[in-house]
Parts: sequence; structure tokens; C-alpha cells
Amino acid sequence: MGVGKTAICQNMKNKLDNCVFLDGDWCWDAHPFLVTEETKKMVTDNICFLLNQFIHCSAYKNIVFCWVMHEQSIIDTILARLDTTDCKVHTISLICSPDTLVSLLKKDIAMGIRSEDVIERSLSRLYSFNGINTTKIQTDNRSIDLISDMIISL
Repeated sequence: MGVGKTAICQNMKNKLDNCVFLDGDWCWDAHPFLVTEETKKMVTDNICFLLNQFIHCSAYKNIVFCWVMHEQSIIDTILARLDTTDCKVHTISLICSPDTLVSLLKKDIAMGIRSEDVIERSLSRLYSFNGINTTKIQTDNRSIDLISDMIISL
């Protein structure tokens, strides 16, 4: 969505001991990018498999996961498929103002990282985060380091 999830999670990975990071987008990096019932199931299967592998690996104490989860059902579906018996799970949504989001996305578009249509899609999802059961962290005018520290302190 462009709010800084990946940058913040990469920063957290480097600050936490014995930490592994999974960006859900890595489980669905395709061209052309197709959104169908089959591909949605595939990406959820991929994410749950990898997260469970990390949970059961004794080398990792901390797992950082990010993905655009703008509906409670996405979060619930993933959590229901994870073995969280000995885990403490924090669900967090990074949010920002529409102006900040557009500014960040325009920078990515200028760099060729994203296409122009991302602005409308991202803005339409921005308000859906209010209706989900997560801790909300406002990112406007905050550094990656500060946001990472705020999340780690939870």
C-alpha cells in the first residue's frame, strides 16, 4: 500500500534478536499479477506454510510478518492456520493521512517501483483499517526507526 511496511519490518528484523522477516508480497510476486480465487488461496497457503516453518524453527525467537491485510477476515484466516501455542501475536496496522500516502506513492511511481493505478487502490483501502481489530500506529512525520521502536516496545 505504500505506508512503509517493508522498510519498517526490515528495520525491526535488524533490531530484534534471532529474527526472521516475511513480506507476504514475496509469496505472490508474479507477472502478470492475477487476483483470482485460486491465486488468493495459493498466496494464503504460501504465507501460512512459511510462517509455521518459522514458528517451529528453534533458531528464531521473533518473526516479523507484513502484508496488506485491510479486512479482518484476512487476518483471521491466517491466524487460524498458524500454530501459535507458544507464541505472542501482535496485530498492527500502519496508517497515515491520505496526503502522506499519496506523497509516498508518487515517489515510488517516479522511481518506477509502482504504477499510477496504485494511488486509487491504496486510498480506497486506507479507511478500511479503522474497522479491523489491530493496534493502529500513525506513521505521519515519524521515522522508520521511531515506528520500529514503537512496535518493538509492544
